[in-house]
Amino acid sequence: MSSPARIPAALPPEGLPDEVADRAALRRHYETVRRETLSRTRGLTVEDQCAQAMPDASPTKWHLAHTTWFFEAVVLMPHGIAETCRPGWHTLFNSYYEGLGPRHPRAERGLLTRPPLADILAWRQAVDRAMLQLIDGADASSWPAVQRLILIGLAHEAQHQELILTDILALLARHPQEPAVWAEPAPANRWDDGPIGPELDWHTVRPGLYRIGHEGEALAFDNEGPAHDVVVPAFAMASRPVNGADLVRFIEDGGYQDPQWWTSDGWSLVQAQGWQAPLHWTRQDGLWTTFGLHGRRPLAPDQPVVHLSFHEALAVAAWAGARLPTEMEWEVWARQAGPQDWSERPLPHGLGRVWEWTRSAYEPYPGYRPWPGALAEYNAKFMVGQQVLRGASHATPAWETRPSYRNFFPPAARWQFTGVRLARDL
Repeated sequence: MSSPARIPAALPPEGLPDEVADRAALRRHYETVRRETLSRTRGLTVEDQCAQAMPDASPTKWHLAHTTWFFEAVVLMPHGIAETCRPGWHTLFNSYYEGLGPRHPRAERGLLTRPPLADILAWRQAVDRAMLQLIDGADASSWPAVQRLILIGLAHEAQHQELILTDILALLARHPQEPAVWAEPAPANRWDDGPIGPELDWHTVRPGLYRIGHEGEALAFDNEGPAHDVVVPAFAMASRPVNGADLVRFIEDGGYQDPQWWTSDGWSLVQAQGWQAPLHWTRQDGLWTTFGLHGRRPLAPDQPVVHLSFHEALAVAAWAGARLPTEMEWEVWARQAGPQDWSERPLPHGLGRVWEWTRSAYEPYPGYRPWPGALAEYNAKFMVGQQVLRGASHATPAWETRPSYRNFFPPAARWQFTGVRLARDL
């Protein structure tokens, strides 16, 4: 299998055999991804990295350990490389893989004061050394399987890089002083790409037979395939996600007080949890502020709204006289509206700024087959009770974005970087 085109490392000199070039590129990619994970913990104290905001979130320390466990349990040990961690650690840092042994309860990850963070970081270094040795030393017959597993492991780590940020944000938002994750300004075009464009416009998509899903040699998650044809009626898609100004109008129009816009489950949550605005919004002296990675700041009216649940997305769409797109519609439109290479930033139409809820339940595609072995548990077991989100957020690694990517969360989830793009019938 050839390496994905999105590997963001300098390729080795031309003229090298394909296998050698693949190994060199994969080694660079592996080192880049692992460094990026650690870079997302900059400015965090040891105490920050040990605490857990809620059962759905995990401590930073746990993410650092779990991604390391994944390479050891899924890549190294099946290829005959002995454990590098201490006894019992696999139980502590297995997430949900029944086939790979017992697990510590998810809701109690914040109670794992031991092993200490320093030991976790030392374990990461040991696994990194073993992984690089495997990349360099795997024999030619096993190399395609090794390469594929490592690429899956790096894609898995990219997901946890985003979770590190969303989970630490959920934690610090509960602190009475609301400390910023990062006090200094964000690097340009990394965590804040500025305004998302002018007034909302509508892009028309003609009815027809379209092909969606992932196909080709570049690695994707198993739930993105197989590629298949879908019949899509004519529809229109908004030229940008819903922004802060749009949401303020929804609030001021009594959106959170009017049950006509809400499903039964959504209205029950509004009443039970006292929702009056998106998560982390506060009104002070008549002005709205939001809490994000750089602390509490005035609401940016021309940036995408984040931290919306599926229920809020439905309500905003109904209030606006529109609806949510299906995931089929979303992908058809995105393939027409976006560039071929989604790793280039910024993307047009606010793509890649916020995960966008769709009206589609998370279900397998026709002909879907999960990955073999332990990785069969990666996606298939969650295909019930979840809604599909499409696109990416400002915290998603650029190299891991593509129009076929299928994210998913429960309808009530708000702590992720989730928002909404409107669609409407023609």
